[in-house]
Amino acid sequence: MQNTPETLSIAIQLPNLMTQRDLATYLAKSTAWCERARWAGQGPKFIKLGRNVRYRAEDVLDWINDNVHTSTSDNVCA
Repeated sequence: MQNTPETLSIAIQLPNLMTQRDLATYLAKSTAWCERARWAGQGPKFIKLGRNVRYRAEDVLDWINDNVHTSTSDNVCA
């Protein structure tokens, strides 16, 4: 079987990529907050594509799940 674009799309699931604006909207935060969190290493994992920043939906959900707390006294990094 020869690989054509149709067969490759079946074999490979590409990740859903979000822009910084998409992320800000989803989190109800500003784009400036997203930039600061990224620079400080406190936000979700990101991908650099040239000068563009993208976020995989899977990484955003992992980051959200990693930030679940049961008490305000949990050891939380601001």
